[in-house]
Order: sequence, then structure tokens, then C-alpha cells
Amino acid sequence: MPDVAINVIKIFTLGAISFLLAFLLTPGLTHFLYKRKLWRKKVRTKSIDGKEVPIFKKFRSRGEVSTPRFGGILIWGTTLLLAVLFLILSKTNIWWFQKLNFLSRSQTWLPLFALISASLLGLVDDLLQVTGLGKYVGGGLGLKKRLIIVALIGLIGGWWCFVKLDWNTLHIPGIGDFVIGIWYIPLFILVMLATYAGGVIDGLDGLAGGVFASIFAAFAVIAFFLGQTDLAAFCAVILGAILAFLWFNIPPARFYMGETGVLGLCAVLTVIAFLTNSVLVLPIIAFLLVVEAGSVIIQLLSKKFRHKKVFLASPIHYHFEAKGWPHYKVTMRFWVIGIVMAIIGVTIRLLG
Repeated sequence: MPDVAINVIKIFTLGAISFLLAFLLTPGLTHFLYKRKLWRKKVRTKSIDGKEVPIFKKFRSRGEVSTPRFGGILIWGTTLLLAVLFLILSKTNIWWFQKLNFLSRSQTWLPLFALISASLLGLVDDLLQVTGLGKYVGGGLGLKKRLIIVALIGLIGGWWCFVKLDWNTLHIPGIGDFVIGIWYIPLFILVMLATYAGGVIDGLDGLAGGVFASIFAAFAVIAFFLGQTDLAAFCAVILGAILAFLWFNIPPARFYMGETGVLGLCAVLTVIAFLTNSVLVLPIIAFLLVVEAGSVIIQLLSKKFRHKKVFLASPIHYHFEAKGWPHYKVTMRFWVIGIVMAIIGVTIRLLG
């Protein structure tokens, strides 16, 4: 059998196993979350700038105090479990167990580190939110603390790529690679912070899961065509777990992704973009994350300098809901946009 066919089977098999495992683990996880009542105990009443959010409260109070967070545990937990499992099985003499191992120093060590470390940070934030602790609006880690820790993860990632993997170029699709030297590290940190800002997309039932699914599917394709089979398999494992999460997150959601999911996925997404030299197409593939973060920034700047709002509510998915769109319509239209932009991004990247 040709190596290409074997690699395709590896990627698809790991994605399917990830979906099935996460699907089977969900009932136990949700039972624990509901039993412990791990959701926000009160509706958020203020925005990030400390101002009241009357429109937000009007249409978002229904799920804030009755649906658990921590759904992201399913995604990074499944990925970690399969990574360890197939690493152990690869030590046997069974060749297909060896082939299914997707942990490698050059391709997946750093993404796995970013996923787990950022997810654990998000887990702490979620715990603080459900207990109402912390100084942040609604409980949780302060914004400055989160940004500092995210920047630190970005610093470690940028250093590892630059020093250990000898990466120092930026790829411009259709033109070529440009050496940027030590600037690779600050660029890594900047992209890490910018991607994290797009995590505000976790707000409607099914929205974040569907959007992240198209993004990781796109990077699985890119990694595969670049010959990074282990990284493509890693993306497929995350994708499978996201799809299982989405199965239970579509309206009415059984749980929310929470910071432990969003933060981990945003961090690992940054790493994957750099490892595939696809940083310049990341804003296209992750277009909706850019729009969501941008809507928040525009809203804050407009309220500060113009003393009036641009959107009825932000992030922008709340704006459409406030305009009267049913939440499922917002979610599914965003899914369509996300898929189309992911296809465009992959096409542009592969032109290079």
C-alpha cells in the first residue's frame, strides 16, 4: 500500500477514534458537571470595561445559570489520552500501533504542550467563575493576568520554534519565504494574543464548536499536503473531539466549552499556524475569530471616544441575536461563513 494511502488512513482513523472516545466519555462528564452544579451562579451584568449590559442580560440570562461550563475538558482530555495511549502502544511490535502514534518532537510536542498548558489555565479561570471568585467581571482570573500567562505560553512557543526547530521564516503565499530572524519570537507572542482575543466566540449553543471544527479541518489539510502527517493527525484528533463536543452542544446545549476549551484551542491554533508556516492565512481560515475580536475592540473604542455603541451588543454574534435573529440562525450562518473562509484560506496557502 502506498505511503500516502497509509497516512490518509492514519489521519482518518485517529479522527474517528477521537470522536467515538469523546462521544462515549461525554455522559460521564456531563453527569459530574450537573451533579456539582458547575455553572455560573449569576448572570454577567457588566462588560469588560465595567459598564452595564442591559441588552445582553435581556437575551442571555436563560442559559448562564443552568448550563455547566468545562466542556473543553472533553476536547483536550481526549487528545491527551489518545496521544499517551498510542505512544505506549507504539512500543509494541505491532506495526499499525506504531503507525498510529502521532507524537513527534518536530511536529506535535509543542502543539500538545500549548494545548494542555493553556487549557489548564482556562480550567482555573472556569473554576473561579463558577465559584464567583476573582476580581474579574463575573468572577475568574483578571484580564491582565490571563494576557500575561498567554504571552508567556507564546514566548515559550516562539523560543522553541526559533531555537529548537530552527524556524525563522515567514511564508507569503505565492511569493515565498522571508527570513525574519529573532523577530519570529515577538511575532509568535503577538499572534498568540490576537488569536486568544477571538475566543469570545464561545457564546451561543453550537457556535464555537462548529467554527473551530472548520478551522482545525483546514489545518489538517494544510499539514497533510506539507508532508506533516503527525501534525495533520493531531489536528484530526482535535477535530474528532470537537465534533463529539458539538453533538452535545447544539441547541439546547448540554454544556459550554468554557475557557478551558477556548483558551486551549486558540493557543494550539497559533502553534499549528506557525508550524505549517501559515500565519498570513490564519486570519482568513479563522476569519470569524478575527471578526468576533474586532467587534469587541470596535465597540470598546467607540464607547470610549464617541460615547456611543456601534453594535447593539458585542461580540458581534450577540448583535445579530439582539436584532431578532434566532440564536440557531446566527450559529448556522456563522458555520457556513467559517467553512467558506476555511476553504479559501487553504486554497491560498496551497498556492504557495
